[in-house]
Amino acid sequence: MRLSLFSILVAGGLLAAPAIQAQAPAPAPAASVPLGQALEARHLLAHRAAYRLSLSRAREPGNIANAQGAMVYEMVDACDGWASRQRFSLTLTDRDGTEVETASDYSTFETKDGRRLRFTLTQMTQGAVTTRVAGEAELAADGTGVVRYTEPEVKEERLPPGTLLPNIHTLATLNAARGGQRLVVAPLFDGTSADGAQDSTTVLSAWEGPREVAEFPLLSPLGSVRMRIAFFDRDAQQQGGGATTPSYEVSLRYWENGVADQMLMDFREFVVDGRMVKLEELSGGC
Repeated sequence: MRLSLFSILVAGGLLAAPAIQAQAPAPAPAASVPLGQALEARHLLAHRAAYRLSLSRAREPGNIANAQGAMVYEMVDACDGWASRQRFSLTLTDRDGTEVETASDYSTFETKDGRRLRFTLTQMTQGAVTTRVAGEAELAADGTGVVRYTEPEVKEERLPPGTLLPNIHTLATLNAARGGQRLVVAPLFDGTSADGAQDSTTVLSAWEGPREVAEFPLLSPLGSVRMRIAFFDRDAQQQGGGATTPSYEVSLRYWENGVADQMLMDFREFVVDGRMVKLEELSGGC
């Protein structure tokens, strides 16, 4: 997952996906990039992936008895940038049997140099729109920058030094793992919050070499890494003078082409398991 694959969840968005189409013939798999060579934007795969969502576990005390849903993520090579769209639906059932349907539609355009991001987010509950966030972010070379929001209100927020946008964060964590690092700490801005950047801490496992992936042969020649990303509210951390409890955590297996086939989304009261059920390469580029 490029980070956007789960970033909508960081803001608490839970969403309606279209019906999954019949799988197209698999394209010829790409070769793995040598470990001595850094992954770049051109190495990310333009693709459409569908995921089945289910309840992994509910914590006590809590009121969630079940969770079922689906997510569809698309990333298209738009020549000088990546255009992505993520649609997600989740039905939560409480212990009294009451169901609540939540949905989200999240779109971005991120330039391949990681300096600009346009974003729109619409969240719904029981079919009614509850949140809209839209605007554009621009970063300088040192990661400082500004977000200009048009929704939910017209305003600006400053971005701290070292801020990363979603695709660059994905590449940074993949390259860190390939270089033997086990930790990446950086502010992240993905457009899912009206409050600017969040602090993120990514814990990485050891890089794993290619293996056979019978369900998705496109991934078989590629290396991968498992990671756990924790997100923190910057205001709460600054007021508290140190680390706080993460507002959200996600565990994923990322392949070196930016595809995530497994994820666990931890919302504190409950954990949702996401499993990829379809992967399709998309055309595009210059």
